[in-house]
Amino acid sequence: MQRKKMFLYGAIIVLGLIADQLSKYAVLHHVQYLERIPVIPGFFDLTLAYNPGAAFSFLADAGGWQKFFFMGLALVICIYLLRAIIRDEFGTMGKIAAALVIGGATGNVADRIVHGHVVDFLLFYYHNWFYPAFNVADSLICVGAVLLVLESIFHQKKKAV
Repeated sequence: MQRKKMFLYGAIIVLGLIADQLSKYAVLHHVQYLERIPVIPGFFDLTLAYNPGAAFSFLADAGGWQKFFFMGLALVICIYLLRAIIRDEFGTMGKIAAALVIGGATGNVADRIVHGHVVDFLLFYYHNWFYPAFNVADSLICVGAVLLVLESIFHQKKKAV
């Protein structure tokens, strides 16, 4: 693969990681734990929450082993996706998607290493309904995952033709 393209995917990874860590740094230094700062009243607040588990606090109360499990899982996924980017196994959208997932996953792994848990701060809600707090890394992972699914569907059709 061309160096320019590899630079682009590397830049996406690094910029995603930087955006995630800078946003978490700002929240950690300006918001108290569980404090809620309304951004769009009745819909969106900034808050500071800690998540020792995975998505939706899955395994949050597992006793500590989950930290290493999720770090290892993220490492395996990142290696697989990086290898797929280097081997040109995805189309352009898939490589961008993989870079987004890697950037997000490394952001959450950095949290687990530094803090022992993931720092979350984006809280969406409506009346008594709350979506679990999340962060920039989670957003990168979700967008990347959706794009990877779309890429696989598109790539499948492309191969069949």
